[in-house]
Amino acid sequence: MKHFWLIFIFLSFQTSVFAQKAEAYKFYNKKGKALKFEKVVQQASQYDVVLFGELHDNSMVHWLELRLEKALYNKKKNNLIIGAEMFERDNQQQLNQYLSGRLEAKVLKDSMRLWPNYETDYRPLVDFAKENQLPFIATNIPRRYASFVAKQGLDTLNTISSKEKEYMMKLPVEVSLETPGYEEMKTLMGEHAGNKIMNFISAQAVKDATMAESINSHIRPNTLFLHFAGDYHSKEYGGIYWYLKKLNPNLKIAIITITESEEDQLPFPNKDYIPTEFNLVVPADMTKTQ
Repeated sequence: MKHFWLIFIFLSFQTSVFAQKAEAYKFYNKKGKALKFEKVVQQASQYDVVLFGELHDNSMVHWLELRLEKALYNKKKNNLIIGAEMFERDNQQQLNQYLSGRLEAKVLKDSMRLWPNYETDYRPLVDFAKENQLPFIATNIPRRYASFVAKQGLDTLNTISSKEKEYMMKLPVEVSLETPGYEEMKTLMGEHAGNKIMNFISAQAVKDATMAESINSHIRPNTLFLHFAGDYHSKEYGGIYWYLKKLNPNLKIAIITITESEEDQLPFPNKDYIPTEFNLVVPADMTKTQ
């Protein structure tokens, strides 16, 4: 009986220790070596652009976005620029008015097309920029134009006014299945998209190209542009990255790619995964924010 209790206590201790080892998040470099958050900040601060490819509904990811913004500000001070997919270029004036204190938060809600999880997930990023007088750039194409492309094709953008064209990438825009991710998008959509498959890919492309041009137009010597967008907009060096390199081949760009894991230790993704400069693994069961 005594031995039974000793074994029970030992197993309980082992179970307790194992449970305590569950990770909240884990960063890896391109070779699969684990990185401490401080090392990520130190290395990221050396780039011209950092593309943070987020999961829109993962609360751990949003917490890390704010933490990274604050840490990079401590490194770069006023040489840090923030931008995000979640804000569209024709709303830049309202965003600037909020950043300068001329527009109250409750008025901003009625003046811009804000995402449903803005208050919990994106307002903290904007407010930190506001408190520290950092520029925050609305980088995305207005959604109505992407919708036009998805429904009617890329040529529909030729019919809009010159004023409206200021809110998007310069035309014509290259859309290529050689862009990482677009071929995968075609495969995933398959027969469901019918003969409009290239319309949907083109709609993705005009978003990526517009965000790339928005970032490139605000880059200055010694600045770091930290950009937040969905992971699909930059993973595997596609999307925004691909268009940025077309515009400015000399830019030093880092990508933060995110995957979710069911395992407590959050291991480096499997062999089919294409790593980037910073690879973030988070728990799949983390609280969702939408």
